[in-house]
Amino acid sequence: MNQNTNVLLLRGATLWLLMALCLAWCLVFLKFDLTLIKLIFPGKFTRVLQAHLDFLLMSALLFGFYAAKVPLPSPVRWCMVVGAFTNSSLFMLQAMFPSLDSPTPAEGFFPGVFRVYLLASLLITSYGFGRAAVVVLLSTFRDLPDGQAG
Repeated sequence: MNQNTNVLLLRGATLWLLMALCLAWCLVFLKFDLTLIKLIFPGKFTRVLQAHLDFLLMSALLFGFYAAKVPLPSPVRWCMVVGAFTNSSLFMLQAMFPSLDSPTPAEGFFPGVFRVYLLASLLITSYGFGRAAVVVLLSTFRDLPDGQAG
């Protein structure tokens, strides 16, 4: 297998890991009450923390699928990388725009766009990682040596 097939996963994983590191520094600066960072993230501290952890988790998943060395279809790879960003960024948007983080859905154009973004992110992420998991699982049955049943 040509490992370059999945290089997009490696690129995405490294970018989202860098995003997680940036958010880690933002968390530190928020704890130090740095005004500029508080202006960028006026929402809940926990939402920035969730974004940080989600970017780390998504990076780990992308690194893991890359390391599995099972070729994935191009649309699946793109959905994984885009979904890993959009899914994690939902928490970041809630930290940046606290009105998106209310128990009752906010009204208006921007909250409506956020809901569409949220649903699209869930669909893209679920399809990408779900289909990748199935492809990897099926590859374990094809790669068995003759006479072995797993």
